[in-house]
Amino acid sequence: MPNPSFAWFDQLIAGLRPPAWLQHELENRLVLLLNHVLQQEPEAMARLQRQRGKPLRVVWNAFSLTLQATPAGLLERMDATVQAELTVTVRGTALELGRQWMSGERPPVEIQGDVQLAAEVAWLADNVRWDIEEDLSRVLGDAPAHLIAGVARRVATALAGWSAQVRPATSHPSDDGARPANPSRAPEAGAP
Repeated sequence: MPNPSFAWFDQLIAGLRPPAWLQHELENRLVLLLNHVLQQEPEAMARLQRQRGKPLRVVWNAFSLTLQATPAGLLERMDATVQAELTVTVRGTALELGRQWMSGERPPVEIQGDVQLAAEVAWLADNVRWDIEEDLSRVLGDAPAHLIAGVARRVATALAGWSAQVRPATSHPSDDGARPANPSRAPEAGAP
């Protein structure tokens, strides 16, 4: 359960809706980034080629993005009215997702639709990573790219540590999976 002191932030994020033209442009930029990352991994492109023509919709709160694999094994953005064969709904607030991303956890998702496409998407999520340092080295050179990537790793580690400290403060007592004791039940035999 989210911490009430951060509820204002989640309400702010939920209430922000960029203009349609800006949202479309941001979606196009995201697809370009995803395709750039996919092009670095031939196995990922081969897997997407096998799933070409199958629309996938990713949903988080009020935002959704519909994608489809191309014959080249890349992604293209589809109109939101296209019937998706797989829908992946990401659960959680912006703060929860940020904390999970920083700590390397997967966010909770609900998956509905084509099983084979879901398996390929899961493989992509597990195996494809963006080598930011490599891209920076092409623009800035090896030494500056290594320095920037090192600083970014240290910042991410510090934020993950902070996130781990904040998590107990923002967790509900029953979030750890423990069940509250039932006071009406007598202790079992042999129990202290």
